[in-house]
Amino acid sequence: QVQLMEPGGGLVQAGGSLRLPCAASGSIVSINAMDWYRQAPGKQRELVAHIISRGITNYTDSVRGRFTISRDNAKNTVYLQINSLKPEDTAVYYCAVTAVVSTGIAKYWGQGTQVTVSS
Repeated sequence: QVQLMEPGGGLVQAGGSLRLPCAASGSIVSINAMDWYRQAPGKQRELVAHIISRGITNYTDSVRGRFTISRDNAKNTVYLQINSLKPEDTAVYYCAVTAVVSTGIAKYWGQGTQVTVSS
C-alpha cells in the first residue's frame, strides 16, 4: 500500500557530506512519523533520527549535531542530511514511515541504501 524509494547513498570520503532522500507513495491518507535507521555490519539496526508531522525532531546521541532530518509533507518525502561523515557512519540506511492508509495505520520500510565512508 505504501512504497518507499531511497535513491541516495554511495561512497564518500570522511569529512564529506551526503543527503539521503526517501519518498513515500501509494494509498496514503497522512504520514505521522518519519524515521531514519541504520545498520552497520555485525550490529543491530538503530534509530538515528525521527521527525513527526509538526516538525519536531529527535536524534540518537552519536549523530546529534552532524545529522539533520527534515520532511516535505507536500511530497511525502523525508531527508537525512549527513555532515562530517566518519568511517563509523558506514552502514545501510533505512527510512521508515508511520502512515495512515485506508485500512488503518502501519509502519512501512524502505529497501535500504548503502553509505560507505572511506578514511
